Amino acid sequence: MTDSTTPVWLVVGLGNPGPTYAGHRHNIGYLVIDELATRLGASFRAHKSGRADVVEGRLGTPGTPGPRVILMRGRGYMNESGGPVKQLATFYKVPPERIIAIHDELDIAFDTMRVKLGGGDNGHNGLRSMRASLGTGDFFRVRVGIGRPPGRQDVADFVLSNYSSAEKKILPFQVDQAADAVESLVTDGLERTQQQFNS
Repeated sequence: MTDSTTPVWLVVGLGNPGPTYAGHRHNIGYLVIDELATRLGASFRAHKSGRADVVEGRLGTPGTPGPRVILMRGRGYMNESGGPVKQLATFYKVPPERIIAIHDELDIAFDTMRVKLGGGDNGHNGLRSMRASLGTGDFFRVRVGIGRPPGRQDVADFVLSNYSSAEKKILPFQVDQAADAVESLVTDGLERTQQQFNS
């Protein structure tokens, strides 16, 4: 369990559950949260709310106990992310300014990313649901670029499709970098993280 005297961060990987969606561009949040769980040497377990899977631990340099984090993967669909996030934020007493959402971003080219605090949802259903449930958009976002669909492909079809074979070769590096950005946010703060990762 978490120590009540230590600030806790809630890190939310946005995505859709189940094998059908696993490789989709919309599920980059799940891929990054899985990488962070691997770094903690822990496996996700069901939270007693029944609406999310969680990992608890400390991120940071080995040998130096870093900030406490709750890694979260919702059990429902992307557009219902807000309820479980709000539930866990309340349970662990995490204010919005210590919540990080990891999500796909159409307006950023593939293999680049941006880290920011607050802002709109830009048509992203997961962010919209979080804003509605939390009553604010003032949480951190690790925005992992997927780029715009080619030609006239529908946006919904594009985000709910698998990465191209060329992209799949680069994807592990992108996931790794996004996980690094999350670690940097909780240990070094926004300004230093943006300097390092806002490519």
